[in-house]
Amino acid sequence: MIEFTRNEIRDLIISFLVISLGFCILYSGGNTGVIVSIFPIIMIGVGLGFIFHELGHKIAAMHYGYWAEYQLWPIGLAIALVSSFFGFIFAAPGAVYIYSQYMDDRHNGIISLAGPVVNIALTLIFLAILYSLGDFAYTGTGALIATICLFGTRINSFLALFNLLPIPTLDGSKVLSWSVPIWLISIVFSGILVFFCGGIF
Repeated sequence: MIEFTRNEIRDLIISFLVISLGFCILYSGGNTGVIVSIFPIIMIGVGLGFIFHELGHKIAAMHYGYWAEYQLWPIGLAIALVSSFFGFIFAAPGAVYIYSQYMDDRHNGIISLAGPVVNIALTLIFLAILYSLGDFAYTGTGALIATICLFGTRINSFLALFNLLPIPTLDGSKVLSWSVPIWLISIVFSGILVFFCGGIF
């Protein structure tokens, strides 16, 4: 059973809203009118991507019997907002903290990989929905769904690739410490998705 503390739910909501705003600024070029219009669309792509990424870590950790809790990083949220005005976004709003006296590299690697895998899966789901729309994509409702899927593919593929970078504190460094082949396969696949999804726009 997955349990959430009140502080954890608060931190998830705050992080979700701030990161959504950051991506809105990034994709709108800071245009206020555009930010307002795309905010609900970005929330779906980022909401699913961000929340499920963190839940992936949490569920994997609790599967192995560890207590895990998400906590926001105020400085990371500020950096995400500021960087979004400069044409990129450093998305490090917080992390799932795992409480354990000891954790081996295998468990740590699998738990760390769970988040990016969720983003990869969401990217593929958004792509499948997008290509299944057909001519419906040219209708009012279809165009909205297509736009959500376009943003969803770009954001989730980016989140997967970014988090798999072999930089300390990011998921990639822990996956790399556990298994070089698995890290290499996952980051290359994420990179291919980013390249492919970026070409959709």
